[in-house]
Amino acid sequence: MLTPIAVGLAVLLDLLIIFIGLRFFLVPDAAASAFGVPASSAGDAGAFLTVKGLRDITSGVIGLAVLAFAGAHPAGLAMLAVALTPLGDTVIVLRNGGTKAVAFGIHFATAVVVLISAALLLAA
Repeated sequence: MLTPIAVGLAVLLDLLIIFIGLRFFLVPDAAASAFGVPASSAGDAGAFLTVKGLRDITSGVIGLAVLAFAGAHPAGLAMLAVALTPLGDTVIVLRNGGTKAVAFGIHFATAVVVLISAALLLAA
């Protein structure tokens, strides 16, 4: 029973981060605002928003690939490493004028869910 839940949560998280990455390509200003550190896609900031989108898409694809080709335990280890991203995002939002609500309510909460997913995968 644990394995379908663990795998399902991991797949959901991977698909969500791919969706978030796609938003940075399609509607970068709105995606940046939702991230918690608004930026305009005009000028140099546009390149950084694209980099952010690519980073997110890549993270999701890697997560799906590890899960599909290596299994639950390696995917759990990968999720432990992936948790660094939302933890870092928490700090980025706080250091750049974002609100504590976004930093902790979105990014830190995401890190907690990713760590729960890692624990479930490692236990499966």
